[in-house]
Amino acid sequence: MHIVTFTRSTPDTTAKVEVDAKGAVTWGDAATVVNPWDEYSLEEAIVQAKNMGGKATVVAVGAEMHGEALKHSIAMGLDGAVRVWDATLDPTDSLQWATIAAGAVKKFGDVGLVIFGKESVDVATDQYIYQTARKLGWTMIGYVSKILAIDTTNNTIKVEKMLEGGKQVITAQLPAVISVMKGINEPRYPSFIGIRKASKAEIPVWGLADLGITLPAKSSELVAYSNPPSREVVTEVIDGATPQEKAEKLADKLLEAKIL
Repeated sequence: MHIVTFTRSTPDTTAKVEVDAKGAVTWGDAATVVNPWDEYSLEEAIVQAKNMGGKATVVAVGAEMHGEALKHSIAMGLDGAVRVWDATLDPTDSLQWATIAAGAVKKFGDVGLVIFGKESVDVATDQYIYQTARKLGWTMIGYVSKILAIDTTNNTIKVEKMLEGGKQVITAQLPAVISVMKGINEPRYPSFIGIRKASKAEIPVWGLADLGITLPAKSSELVAYSNPPSREVVTEVIDGATPQEKAEKLADKLLEAKIL
């Protein structure tokens, strides 16, 4: 089975992200990293492909900066990588993103499973995952905490899915799209051999003509970025001879502020 997973480069979660005087988002000299949620989807793609004697390919949709995430993925052990990009693509429009992502999956032609990380930390959304599944016309299962079985004879996948009040076991027909949660595995570190392989890898770039698609009209428009208003925070230390006395003082202050 051919498994495809997607990744992207995002600012380090410790970076100070802000809007500069020109209205552009910047994180200074901080490095970009693989989207943290994608580490789990990358690892799961490697493991499942190996278990079935198949292959795993990673795709990034976006400009050249996302090539670093692809290099990292190859160093981890992905079999191949592709970057998809066109100057007319608005990466902030999830429907356009999903259209080009689905086009890439279809171009491979032999994909049985697409694995996404839960979301992208830089945009804090997962709607593009569900839209990709809809564009493909495939089953979509989100919040997967464990892949229990993949049956290539009957073309089914059995997973454990997280719910607010527990877990649910689902069996679905392949091909399918899933998004996986933190804890589904322990992502590996790139090996030295993997890093050397990644440094020499030539990653192809596919455009709209390669995919044979046209992008839909934008369904949303990004007007501007702005920094959140500054907040003045005053810290008060509550004194007391005992924990109970401190708790009572805290409760009184919360009642006075009408928080309780």
